[in-house]
Amino acid sequence: MRILYIDDDAGVRRLVERLLERREHEVVTAGSGVEGVERALKDGFDVIAVDHYMPEMDGLDTLVALKKAGVATPVVYVTGSDESSVAVAALKSGAEDYVVKTPGSDFVDLLERAFGNASATAQLRKEKAASDAALKESNERLQILLREVNHRLANSLQIVSTMVAMQARLLSDAKARDALSDTQRRIDAIAQVHRRLYSSDEVQSVAMDEYLAALVAELQETWSTPESPRAIRLSAEPIRLHTDKAVSLGVIVTELVSNACKYAYPEGSAGEVRVELANEAGQRFKLAVEDDGQGMDPSAPPQGTGLGSKLIIAMARALSSRVEYDRHHAGVRAVLSAAA
Repeated sequence: MRILYIDDDAGVRRLVERLLERREHEVVTAGSGVEGVERALKDGFDVIAVDHYMPEMDGLDTLVALKKAGVATPVVYVTGSDESSVAVAALKSGAEDYVVKTPGSDFVDLLERAFGNASATAQLRKEKAASDAALKESNERLQILLREVNHRLANSLQIVSTMVAMQARLLSDAKARDALSDTQRRIDAIAQVHRRLYSSDEVQSVAMDEYLAALVAELQETWSTPESPRAIRLSAEPIRLHTDKAVSLGVIVTELVSNACKYAYPEGSAGEVRVELANEAGQRFKLAVEDDGQGMDPSAPPQGTGLGSKLIIAMARALSSRVEYDRHHAGVRAVLSAAA
């Protein structure tokens, strides 16, 4: 190894230099902390030894100066005292190891062993830092790739939604137009998830309060007209869900809100629909969608195609849950509880 030995005692410097060079190490010495820092900055070394007791600039000050100057070479601290406080202070200041100075060649044996350990530890730390940096770079590339995938998917779904809307406008059959409009809203609910993912720093989960706010705004624009105004109110706590769960919940909200806007209130009258998302104990959440309208007869046949109800059941099943209806509520109140 190429070694820098910093000690104000000229006799010790000569002894260490002679004995270590016999063992095929290259040794450069410095008689003070200032000289040692200058040499460390000028030349490259595998390891540095710093003596504790030196005038003007002692070993601890030299350690601090080396670190402040950006010297990353591992340091072994040398002290003539066996006080543990000195060793602890040296290790806290950045030394890799320490050796108590003793007379004779035993000291050099201990010093050489400490050099080997310090060098090996520094190499392991360097390799770990390189591995961590490579992993971070890989994760950043993956995040960028996932954002790009979500961006393209959201754009593709937007194109599909636009084509469905164009097709609906060309139809003369009112039921067929309504069915395609429902399909368009379902596509938009899914596309909104992917828009959230590519515009967020987190690409594997969705902030549901932000997502539902955007979704409710779109539903408000769709269903509220001057003839039949609909006020859709949202209360959502900050909850993050995995992409798949966010899609399922978004479709459920879209179907429940659309049903309330279509069927809860008579044509030509105003009405309010409320959406609430809240945390529950045990890392669970609760969704509630309610209105103050005409209510729902469980035994009556579906007013539409019935596909919406089937989608609600399927999406709730994907969340390992089900939507239940509060029979005591004046209008319709649908509630779902599931694991976050």
